Amino acid sequence: MRTVVAITGASGSTFGVELLRRLPGETFAVLSRWGQHVVREETGLGREQVAEIATRLFYDSDLSAPLASGSNPWDAMVVLPCTTSTIGKIASGIADSLVTRAAAVTLKEGRRLVVCPRETPLSAVTLRQMADLARDGVTVMPVSPGWYAGPATLQDLVDDFVGRVLQVLGIEVPGGWRAEELNGAARPLPEERVPE
Repeated sequence: MRTVVAITGASGSTFGVELLRRLPGETFAVLSRWGQHVVREETGLGREQVAEIATRLFYDSDLSAPLASGSNPWDAMVVLPCTTSTIGKIASGIADSLVTRAAAVTLKEGRRLVVCPRETPLSAVTLRQMADLARDGVTVMPVSPGWYAGPATLQDLVDDFVGRVLQVLGIEVPGGWRAEELNGAARPLPEERVPE
């Protein structure tokens, strides 16, 4: 599998770095200018360390990079985390950086695009843009880790959400918290509580 992972300037860069670590196959990373800054602030990793994790790392300003052309095949693209500005540009067809150009190519070539906003609250403008993207076949997946698996650490939350992204990409993630149900083990129903 060949996957483009873009990390933009929203908080939550740990999720994008962890996705790069866990993705099978070839990974092509793009850090926006502010994404690079946030990665350094939140994870302590510089460009050089991210380059060691990815198969190849590109500059966001390099619109001559292979990711700017549909002639270069990749299977999917994930923008994690995705700023609301990036959502707006992708929804409007603005391809003024490698992140937004690769997203435009992903869409026009009919490949899977996943955007993971990590912003709250969301404005009506951003909600409309996310709805437009969803109608265009984009998976809009807000960074919203689940608590139902009983996370003990922040890394557990990161792992859970990244696992969900991998599943959306069609990658099997062994040991999900309810995996036993798919293997035939019934989960006991909770006792019904009747209000007095």
